[in-house]
Amino acid sequence: MADKKKDIRALTKEQLREFFVKEGDKAFRGNQVYEWLWSKGAHVFEDMTNISKETRQMLQDNFVINHISVDTMQRSSDGTVKNAVRLHDGLIVESVLIPTETRTTACVSSQVGCSLDCKFCATARLKRMRNLNPDEIYDQVVAIDKESKLYFNRPLSNIVFMGMGEPLMNYNNVIKAIDKITSPEGLGMSPKRIVVSTSGVPKMIKKMADDDVKFNLAVSLHSAIDEVRTTIMPFNKTFPLKDLKEALEHWYEKTQRKITYEYVVWNGINDSIKDIEALVRFCKYVPCKVNIIEYNPIDDGEFQQASNQAIDDYIRILERNNIVVNVRRSRGKDIDAACGQLANKS
Repeated sequence: MADKKKDIRALTKEQLREFFVKEGDKAFRGNQVYEWLWSKGAHVFEDMTNISKETRQMLQDNFVINHISVDTMQRSSDGTVKNAVRLHDGLIVESVLIPTETRTTACVSSQVGCSLDCKFCATARLKRMRNLNPDEIYDQVVAIDKESKLYFNRPLSNIVFMGMGEPLMNYNNVIKAIDKITSPEGLGMSPKRIVVSTSGVPKMIKKMADDDVKFNLAVSLHSAIDEVRTTIMPFNKTFPLKDLKEALEHWYEKTQRKITYEYVVWNGINDSIKDIEALVRFCKYVPCKVNIIEYNPIDDGEFQQASNQAIDDYIRILERNNIVVNVRRSRGKDIDAACGQLANKS
């Protein structure tokens, strides 16, 4: 039975080398197989052409390669590409390729569904089915890199963990995937081009800092007033802003890297001057910048995009306080690929 076989990509290079020695072969055969699995992205053992037929058959008898497949792909009128990615057990996650003039960014998922309960996000309505394995995260990036070369004639330049799921609730697998993505034996991407976005799990933010990670951190903030944030993101009750602030101070002290706050402004929810002043105070704790993100409705009308006036007030008051602020227009709305819209409608 295939499902009794171990996924070969769960083995380290060292374990692969040991496996071959145990089978009476040379250790370097493990290096060859490892290269096929990660640098060359082989999906079947048959593709490993510099390895003998007998060895390939032996691998086939002992292991499987549980690679992903792109089930459906949609292209937006603005060039954005959304993949519905089928996992080996039939579950589906979504990942997105976002092109601009100068870069192509992969937005990848880390969980099937999500552990958290943000009320404005379509993904949060899917119950969390399971965490993604490191290779399933890695495969999303490989697929988008191929699409970037195919459609835009250039390799992928950036990765954001802003797809389905809360990355810090799948911490070990996310870190292993990033290790593979940044390794010369994997995709060789610079960690400086990777952003892990969290809704704010203080204990895990501190752990990341202590683990001396090299990628960047973004926090979905949306309000710097506890009561307001709790109505938007109920888990804020468990992880209140004072704990988040303390964790972010620890992050900055350890890494000396600026934090990005992602912030959506909604009509009648967080669009008052009081909300803006609270954000300004929160931004003073550690060096940061604010991305104000256009809201993408998810059908039910509870959350509506704030007025242009409210957005202008945010920009004016933040800039007056010397806080860097950018407004991010959403891409891929016509294919439900924009922020907060990933819900596996396919």
